[in-house]
Amino acid sequence: MEIRPIFASMRKHMIPATLIVLEIALACAVLCNAVFMISQRVSDIHLPNAIDEQSLVTVTLRGTDDKLAGSDVPRNLAALRGIAGVQSAAVISTLPLSTNNWGWSFGTKPESTITDQSTTNVSLFFVGPGIDKTLGLRVVQGRFFNDDDYANSSLGSAPLPETHAVVLTKSLVEKMWPGQPALGKTMYTTGHYYTVVGVMADVLRPNIGGQNYSTAFFPLGAAGSKGVQAYYVMHCDPQDRDRIVREAELKLATINPGAVAKGQTYSEIRTKYFANMSSMAWMLVLVCVVMLAVTAFGIVGLTSFWVNQRRRQIGVRRAVGATRGHIMRYFQTENFLLSTAGVVFGMALAFGINAYLMQHYELNRMPWYYLPCGAIALWVIGQLSVFGPARRAAAVPPVVATRSA
Repeated sequence: MEIRPIFASMRKHMIPATLIVLEIALACAVLCNAVFMISQRVSDIHLPNAIDEQSLVTVTLRGTDDKLAGSDVPRNLAALRGIAGVQSAAVISTLPLSTNNWGWSFGTKPESTITDQSTTNVSLFFVGPGIDKTLGLRVVQGRFFNDDDYANSSLGSAPLPETHAVVLTKSLVEKMWPGQPALGKTMYTTGHYYTVVGVMADVLRPNIGGQNYSTAFFPLGAAGSKGVQAYYVMHCDPQDRDRIVREAELKLATINPGAVAKGQTYSEIRTKYFANMSSMAWMLVLVCVVMLAVTAFGIVGLTSFWVNQRRRQIGVRRAVGATRGHIMRYFQTENFLLSTAGVVFGMALAFGINAYLMQHYELNRMPWYYLPCGAIALWVIGQLSVFGPARRAAAVPPVVATRSA
């Protein structure tokens, strides 16, 4: 099809053409970034976590006497293990996705300090005996903690355990010693050092964002825990979780009358953590739907207005032999050209918006393939939107169109 008449016509109708181009450009920019953000949220919501999430129940116990932890923790664990259906129970200072994060920075050199730029920020988990079985941890290299590790560990004046054994996640090992075996390696921070005795499958941090699996487990006996191990975790069959969480909460509240016990399944912890992220993803989906609908209706409205303005031109073309198919292709080609111009500007705008979000909101760089995918979506929307007005234009009889002049 000859496109020079199309360009000549668009020059005579600059305002409608410009409006369509700007509308498509804005839709392309918003659509690409919104879909990318949705994919990021969905990816985060489905992050793998190397614990047995569906079989875990936890009760947090706050308000106990820290000095009595050495006797209270074993008593509480014995009571929980007596509940029907509880397969194992242990204590820990926090849980993945619990938002209760205890972070510290470590390096690989003896002179490393917490303020060094070269150090790695790590989430600390202070764990009691049996936590590996209870959480369902998978040690992929080395070993987990033994009785001696627990017996020789306590919290000193610093918020770090007085021990020299640590188990790290696989991702943290790769970050600190890329391409090297980690067993026997030592990580350092001000006044403390810890030797890697085991490497486990990746466990999420209490708060994710960037380094999702920078997690370290430290042994900590109850007597020297100073009450930091407030999470009592139980492993059970999934069908027993709701009953066990109620019984465990009631039992701990009964034998610790001055404390506050709150029970929940681990699935509830994960759902609660990602609730806002899930809502954000659905909101962005709604934004995409609304933006595409507004773009489609805008193209329909402007094209319909354009058709009414050019009824005489359509009639002349029909009178000199143009078929309905010719008229349809004319408007579809015209829309394709306008959509292409809008998509080109829109991709540049999408890249600029992404760069701004990266700088100010720590969003990841948008992969290049989101741009052509957005372009294709808008080309399709444009062709579908122009189909109705183009059919009405093609249906105008030559005689009626000529008389309307």
